[in-house]
Amino acid sequence: MLVKQMYTGCLSEAAYFIASEGEAAVIDPLRDTEAYLEMAAETGTVIRYIFETHFHADFVSGHLDLAEKTGAQIVFGPQAATEYRVHIAQDGEIFQLGNVQLQLLHTPGHTIESSCYLLYDEAGKPCCLFTGDTLFVGDVGRPDLSSGGFTAEELAGYLYDSLHQKIKPLPDELIIYPAHGPGSACGKQIGKETFSTLGEQKQSNYALLTEDKQEFIEKVTQGLPQAPAYFHINARINQKGYEQLHQVLERSMVGLSVEEFKQQMRRERVVCVDSRSPEAFVEGFIPGFLNIGLRGRFAEWAGRLLPYHQPILLVTDPGKELETITRLARVGFDSVVGYLQGGFASWLNAGEPRDMIISVDPEEFALDIPYDQRMIILDVRHEAEHAQAHVRGAINIPLEEMRDPINLMHLEDHHNLYVHCETGYRSVIACSLLKQQGLHNLRNIAGGFREIRNQPQIEIVEERNVLN
Repeated sequence: MLVKQMYTGCLSEAAYFIASEGEAAVIDPLRDTEAYLEMAAETGTVIRYIFETHFHADFVSGHLDLAEKTGAQIVFGPQAATEYRVHIAQDGEIFQLGNVQLQLLHTPGHTIESSCYLLYDEAGKPCCLFTGDTLFVGDVGRPDLSSGGFTAEELAGYLYDSLHQKIKPLPDELIIYPAHGPGSACGKQIGKETFSTLGEQKQSNYALLTEDKQEFIEKVTQGLPQAPAYFHINARINQKGYEQLHQVLERSMVGLSVEEFKQQMRRERVVCVDSRSPEAFVEGFIPGFLNIGLRGRFAEWAGRLLPYHQPILLVTDPGKELETITRLARVGFDSVVGYLQGGFASWLNAGEPRDMIISVDPEEFALDIPYDQRMIILDVRHEAEHAQAHVRGAINIPLEEMRDPINLMHLEDHHNLYVHCETGYRSVIACSLLKQQGLHNLRNIAGGFREIRNQPQIEIVEERNVLN
């Protein structure tokens, strides 16, 4: 028997490949399915099943593409309604895979169709539980993303029942394999590990330690950050179906000359994205372009900041075009119309104008604070990060809220805007957004708050840990 976790850090997403005696199953695949096909080839197995734990909200699942390529059966839990052919399993239904078995456990709560898959080894002993978004390391799935007509409180009640009736009675040595790790917005305080044991979670996970149902409902529904807008879009895509990825890539991989690129820039409602690193972007970029660095949580921030169903133009590092388009497709962006052939260098070589962002190091920022009367310190981290510790006097506008001009109304170009996040990735995105809004008198603080707090002359306000 083989159980392999296939983890994608930029999405905090875990898919699973299970094989036994020439047969394999994949749980919660990403949209780009080559890794699973390669794993099947390496292990000499045929993929028979694609098990989905729920309608994922934070990425487009690869179940349809993988089924098309392998003939595997797509399996969802009870109360899942799709617009394509799947097998809706019964609660407790058993699936034979070589010499092992997987049993579906319907565990509503994160969503109404959420299910876990319990793996029995060759001896018939339960060994692993693939929990989807029902149970994470240190947390549980938030109950407010896809209601199906239920309130968050009602789903939280279902989640309590699922945990106490279906999961807690299982053996302590059972390995817990969740669908997400740290950084995912599907929970509010997911631990740093990507797997655990049920016994460990019974001792440390607040949700499993909370015995009173009403107290549990209050805990899991309070303090939830606002759900990213793209979550509901991705859930609908997974429910309704989507275009095959190879068709999206064939249509999108179009290299454009500078003149062709300029023509596309004049299209109505075109979205212009530069996926180069923040360090490269600040040195020079096409005016009006939004930076979302490919090296970071690219797909997540694209989903949070970009509008859907509008044409997208790309500037990438040469050779990174396919990766950029694929990672956009992972969260449902299928409308790329082309990329700049030769990258930003071709734009410069053609004598076209460029914009820049001034970056200052924390030492220079510290020297400016006492003397700059027009300074506004803009902290674009999440509210919880800001609440834990921040520079005294800093204004907090989380990056995901900066797309709405209403949230920037009190900022004016005569201010000296000093922008920071935690490490410098989000602050460059923020600076490019501010420039799109006509605010150009700004400085990016390189290294972010992680470096700022090492400057003894900068006053840091330590407040409370809102995550607990």
